[in-house]
Amino acid sequence: MSLKDEFNKVVDNVKDTLHEGAHRSEADAERAKRDVAGDAMTPGEKAGSALNEAGHTVAAEFDATKRDVRNA
Repeated sequence: MSLKDEFNKVVDNVKDTLHEGAHRSEADAERAKRDVAGDAMTPGEKAGSALNEAGHTVAAEFDATKRDVRNA
């Protein structure tokens, strides 16, 4: 693998790591929002928040998997 390819791989890994962290933070924020609001949230709001959390978690796992595949 050339030096340019190695550099591009490192750059892509850093990007994916940052994106993964951002998605995990957003998922944690959704969970915290539900914990803080508690019964003040309607069932629909709770469901929407749970779906948002799941979406962010899936996106974080996707970024981690991209990085793992690239490094394999």
